[in-house]
Amino acid sequence: MNASLPSSIAAAERRPIRELPDELISQIAAGEVVERPASVVRELVDNALDAGATQVTLRLLAGGVRLISVEDDGQGILRDELPIAFKRHATSKIGSLHDLESVATMGFRGEALAAINSIADCAILSRASGLNDAYLLDGRTGELKPVARSQGTTVEVKELFYSTPARRKFLKTDATELAHCIESVRRHALARPDVGFAIWHEGKLVEQWRKCVAVGGAVGAAFDAGSSEALDALDQRLYDVLGADFVAQSVRVNYSGSKAQQQLRGDAAPAFRVWGRAGIPDAARSRGDQQFAYVNGRFVRDKVITHAARSAYEDVLHGNRQPVYALYLSMDPTRVDVNVHPTKIEVRFRDSREVHQAMRHAVEDALAVPRAQAASDAGPVSAAATSPVTAALAQARPLYSAQPAMQFVPPVQPGHRVSELGALWQPRPSEPVAAQAAVVTPSVTSPVTSSVTPPAPALPEGHWPLGRALAQLQGVYILAENTQGLVVVDMHAAHERIVYERLKHQLGTASTAEGLLQGLASQPLLIPQTFAATPTEVATAESHAETLRTLGLEIAPFSPRTLAVRAVPSALAHGDAVELARSVLAELGQHEASTVIERAQNELLATMACHGAVRANRHLTLEEMNGLLRDMEATERSDQCNHGRPTWRQVSLKELDTLFLRGR
Repeated sequence: MNASLPSSIAAAERRPIRELPDELISQIAAGEVVERPASVVRELVDNALDAGATQVTLRLLAGGVRLISVEDDGQGILRDELPIAFKRHATSKIGSLHDLESVATMGFRGEALAAINSIADCAILSRASGLNDAYLLDGRTGELKPVARSQGTTVEVKELFYSTPARRKFLKTDATELAHCIESVRRHALARPDVGFAIWHEGKLVEQWRKCVAVGGAVGAAFDAGSSEALDALDQRLYDVLGADFVAQSVRVNYSGSKAQQQLRGDAAPAFRVWGRAGIPDAARSRGDQQFAYVNGRFVRDKVITHAARSAYEDVLHGNRQPVYALYLSMDPTRVDVNVHPTKIEVRFRDSREVHQAMRHAVEDALAVPRAQAASDAGPVSAAATSPVTAALAQARPLYSAQPAMQFVPPVQPGHRVSELGALWQPRPSEPVAAQAAVVTPSVTSPVTSSVTPPAPALPEGHWPLGRALAQLQGVYILAENTQGLVVVDMHAAHERIVYERLKHQLGTASTAEGLLQGLASQPLLIPQTFAATPTEVATAESHAETLRTLGLEIAPFSPRTLAVRAVPSALAHGDAVELARSVLAELGQHEASTVIERAQNELLATMACHGAVRANRHLTLEEMNGLLRDMEATERSDQCNHGRPTWRQVSLKELDTLFLRGR
């Protein structure tokens, strides 16, 4: 029978089962752990940080192909333990299953050094703390000899992939490999401002990030406690690594798990701590190359965190722009599994929904405060008397003190004619801004008819960050004056955001006692629309029938492989019912039902706000313009409209002087 089979299959059937040699096993493992020189750099820097290093120096030749040397001043390795370091699954970081389930170190698998040693020429030079002698271990021969060195460890990796030349051919140019190595160290530097980093290539210093001494030794405890010194040190490191623009165009994130979560879990400490900086919508990029997320100090790429951050930017980003951020999540190590992939760049959460909500609320809360108000609260700062980070943060800090504020009230009826909007802004000089909000009984069926003001921090009376209205330009823009110069406001975009935030607040206050939002009004279809559905779509429609009704959708099985759309939301009655059904089912299949409901409702409210906002070519009085400016200062996310476009811009006196060549 074997004679009729191809020779390759017949030969495969005759191969005996046998154990692989250790060297081949290590080379197979190296294929997962070591992809390029940057992979080696990541593993060696992990080990240096786990050893308590405060200074890490990386030296490279030929982009890391000829030489990778990582020096640290950590605890070092004892003489008797050095020969074990190159053995497979040898580590000092875990010793039991409990240790594996609560990993608090960067490395733990105990296979990196063995894998690297199998494909390169390695050596370890180390002097343990408290000892006078240092020793050099040759990874090829196992020879151990005394040498001179200060406390710490140096790991040298020469001629990477020399034993597997086929893999060496897949490497890119030296410049490309160097860039990947720098990026690997940069990710570590962003998480450890208490450690100094230096990168040398071909004998030249290419990058250096000095230690931020404000953090001290207990960096993790300082951040977990929300220490202002630790956050300032992180800002300094972000300034050094990502540049002044990143710090100037971002807001600080500092969030702790909710009290409800703590009471539910019975924990004394917050369930989550999220800190870092989130870029303002104006700083968004076409690529997501400045998105850094860390879990317990480890750089990760995780869909839950990425989606949570993106959700927080949903109604403030324009088009398909990508936000920028550096976010750090601290949580109980037993609630996250880091033993998912050999590269340790992926994690798995025990409760991904909790993590998603924590990350999203952290970023949303940071972005909610209007930047003009935040600058006013911070007060004037002298750039000459501050650090470079503080000087960068001091940009765009308008402060204006003048006449009492006036209240802006949105249209009472969605069908207002332009001529009827004249009385909608009422001057109230005798009341503080925060006390001037008109409260009307909410109505979910017609939210545009209400003018409920969402809770917002009260502005000190007389502090007008957006200044005093001067005039209206072409019926579209409002021109205002503040201490920095000229403020230009897009009238329709600003009013649209104000109405939208009030509608969201109104819909939230109209929720039921159980906390579920009331369902959206639906429009039954005269002729149900059917479409061929996948088994996943059919299962999702059946299991989320109640959620679909909340969204104003009625989707029922028509046959085992066909779904019928019988009703759609009233506001979308003229849209493509099948396409709407498919998109909603896809969202429900990937994300939590509550997230999908909130997103769908917000999209409808945004449409209503756009139609309810004041239109262009509407002539406003100075009182009306000032009322709009005051409401912008007290409304969350008022720096962008519902579509992500900016609502106001600052033109400084220096920029105006440049236009007219003053001072030259």
